Amino acid sequence: MRQRPPRSTDRGNLPSEPGRFVGRGAELAGLGRLLEASRLVTVTGVGGVGKSRLVLAAARSAAEGAQERYCDGVWLAELATVRDPALLELALAEAFGLTDHTTRPPRTVLAEHLAERRLLLVLDGFEQLVDEAAALVRDLLRRSPGLRVLAAGRRPLALDGELAFPLAPPVPEEALALLTARAAAADPSFAVTDANRAALVELCARLDGIPLALELAAGRLRALSPDQVLARLEDRFALLTGGARGVLPRHRTLRTAIGWSHELCTAQERLLWARLSVFAGPFDLDAAEYVCAGAGLPVAEVLDLVGQLLEQSLLVREETATGVRYRMLETVRVYGAGWLESTGDAERLRRRHRDWYVGLATWCELEWFGPRQEEVAALVEAELPNLRLALECCLDEPSEVHLGRYLAGTLWFCWAGCGRLTEGRHWLDRALEAPDEGAAGYEDSRLKALWVLGYVAALQGDAVASMRALHECRDGAAESGNRVAAAYAVHRLGCLALVSDDMARAGELLGSALRRYREAGELNSNVLMCQVELAMARAFQGEPAAARTLCEEVREICEERGERWTKAYALYVLAYGELDAGDTRGARRLLTECVAINHAFHDLVGLVLALELLALVTVAEGDPAEAAVLQGAAEAMWGGVGLRLFGSGYFNAPRLMCLERAGELLGAERYAAYAAEGRRLSREALVVRAQHGPAAAPRAAGRGGPRGARATRSTAADQPDPA
Repeated sequence: MRQRPPRSTDRGNLPSEPGRFVGRGAELAGLGRLLEASRLVTVTGVGGVGKSRLVLAAARSAAEGAQERYCDGVWLAELATVRDPALLELALAEAFGLTDHTTRPPRTVLAEHLAERRLLLVLDGFEQLVDEAAALVRDLLRRSPGLRVLAAGRRPLALDGELAFPLAPPVPEEALALLTARAAAADPSFAVTDANRAALVELCARLDGIPLALELAAGRLRALSPDQVLARLEDRFALLTGGARGVLPRHRTLRTAIGWSHELCTAQERLLWARLSVFAGPFDLDAAEYVCAGAGLPVAEVLDLVGQLLEQSLLVREETATGVRYRMLETVRVYGAGWLESTGDAERLRRRHRDWYVGLATWCELEWFGPRQEEVAALVEAELPNLRLALECCLDEPSEVHLGRYLAGTLWFCWAGCGRLTEGRHWLDRALEAPDEGAAGYEDSRLKALWVLGYVAALQGDAVASMRALHECRDGAAESGNRVAAAYAVHRLGCLALVSDDMARAGELLGSALRRYREAGELNSNVLMCQVELAMARAFQGEPAAARTLCEEVREICEERGERWTKAYALYVLAYGELDAGDTRGARRLLTECVAINHAFHDLVGLVLALELLALVTVAEGDPAEAAVLQGAAEAMWGGVGLRLFGSGYFNAPRLMCLERAGELLGAERYAAYAAEGRRLSREALVVRAQHGPAAAPRAAGRGGPRGARATRSTAADQPDPA
């Protein structure tokens, strides 16, 4: 059973194996040979036959044994929860840990990232978007000669050069071993004996050895003997083995196995199973209680029923950064969804699901301004599949588009603060373009979506779209008397002026926005960011004292409230002032904290700005080689962020100064060599190095391995040659 993959590193994002991988030695060897022969291999087979586990096992083997072929890692993209074709490319970019803040198509970003890399991409769960997935894979393979793809699906992608690997159920011996292992995991006292062996062998045969069916049976062996399981399967479900005309026997067997588990459930367990099928991905107990409780299912009983479904292997329990979460395997979920539709209650449950996630987003927005900020960032990331489903639910109904606008706008902190500008732009554009029947009286939701769109577009470097949205928001706010929306519109117009190098205009607008916020009683991360941006404008205009005063006030409020995301930007401006005053030690202290915060939130804009300035601090301290390493790493990161320094001369100044000073001390050739060393660093290694110096992470280089790592920082007079 699959676990949610961990966050990407430079070498891949494969999850650990949650349980012992039983058998399949011949299949693993055969799959490995096919990967040697073709750049696209697809493992096919009925749902539940073990495709996902096999491809993950093969991927782990490839990662360990073919490091030269896959020197840029092995990467997993799980697509089962992606239903909107427009999000397919974003899902792949997310799997690679890519962030792009421009308006470039995600496919272009993917192609550029993969163009010169040698890696293995594992695709799982693409059936609902098979045509779109096939087109994307074909394009990426054509444009990326070092890319190989290992896919798992019920049917091939049907592309030229693809090798299909039909996966049959395990042989009888392996099926029995799998059933025994899973039964023992559920009940340590379970063992195969002379008395039960025949029944277990027959059970494996009756279930055609399908791993998912065996997993379900193993869950039942905790309460029933093998003979009892066989009797129930034979007596109650002989009719189900017939199935519909034209259905493959193994499909009928799987449905039999799931249907058998369904029949063995109590009425309340079946009801919860059906209702849980509305979730698009992992969920927690609070969500299950809110969405699923109701007629026939008291909220107080949901916890016990979840436990019963876990015991029967119908749910998977996962430990995550956000606490315990549950997942329903896709085949099991689809079966439950069919039962939910048959009850006529599906639409109500979808609305309950939508309402929960609208409420969750509202709570997260409020908690973003406080000590739970990192927890909120992790929670929103974990809940993205369900938040996307909630957005779909809203935007598919013209009478509920206003809720979609509200939700897309409320998630501004996810789009701007957690590195998801491209996805945010997708939802905001869609929400504002959707027909809005019955949206009268919900103008505030539209205004919020407009200023958030203006904010996102400005950070993407799309000044035209940003200006259009912000002017529409400002005009609409004036007409409706919405002072808060007017303040946000003016603020983001000031932000647009700031990244466009119009510092006089930026200072005027940002100062006006701050006054409007105070008059409206608004205080949150956006308001503090407005003050930081005003400080930037003052600093760039040669007013360091004014900039320092503004940012010290922001830092004080952030520390009082536990806010860290905005604080990082305040630290950046304060470090700018310390460096300008000649205090390199003070500037470094501020920037190392800034780097740590930005990395924690995956805010690449803040991180790369801090690194550019830290490189300048480093050359001022007398270490041009390390400055070149940091500068090279920052240059590589801009490729993921998008438009370099927004095209701004002011924001670009530290980079140019570092390049000039370090280049003079090292010479062009040596500077280029050290910068190349920086480009090879993984992000994690880079952050450690930025905080603690080159000796802290000598082995943490990215692809190509460590090269030229130095144990101590040296001066310009005795720089070693990294080549």
